[in-house]
Amino acid sequence: MHGLRADPVRDPHRDPAAMLQRVLQAWGGRDDLWLFGYGSLIWKPEFDWLECRPARVQGWHRALKMWSRINRGTPQLPGLVLALLAGGSCRGVAFRIAAGEVEAVLARLWVREMVTGVYDPRWLACQTSEGPVQALAFTLSRRSPSHTGVLTEAQYRHIFAHACGRYGTTLDYARTTLEALNRHGIEDRALARLVRLADGESPRTHKGPIGR
Repeated sequence: MHGLRADPVRDPHRDPAAMLQRVLQAWGGRDDLWLFGYGSLIWKPEFDWLECRPARVQGWHRALKMWSRINRGTPQLPGLVLALLAGGSCRGVAFRIAAGEVEAVLARLWVREMVTGVYDPRWLACQTSEGPVQALAFTLSRRSPSHTGVLTEAQYRHIFAHACGRYGTTLDYARTTLEALNRHGIEDRALARLVRLADGESPRTHKGPIGR
């Protein structure tokens, strides 16, 4: 598929086009598709949706702990983007996409989010205001080379001050996401703490690692 390429250092099973086909096969093409947004999809979905609901997933949490070497950084100076990591819970939004639009919507999302096949797309149980739905979500394994592991305050500050990719800076991404979460009434104390750190405030009394 045009615009998708495999990262040559990765397992060939993570070829983005093949991963997209597996998701489409699992969906089946019969019903509308639900998509769980927890980061930039909340404020920049770039697709039409039939319905949008507040949603929560259990067993996963949002964390600014994924290296971004294209969208918010470069190979020489990687930036950061959010990912869903195992553990805890996460509030976001669930979008319902019309069945007839799903293939086109996912193809565009793959170009945006899955250029290197970095995420593990999963079907997660989402609790919404109108009942549970199964939604597609982009998760990240801690075994992935794109998982940052533990970062210090100094590392976050350096990334916020310097990392920039094709869609802009890591700092703008973090701030815009936090603002969008606040508009939806979603509190994310960890992300808010990092944004305060970027603004020169210290969220901790000592210089140590942040996050899980």
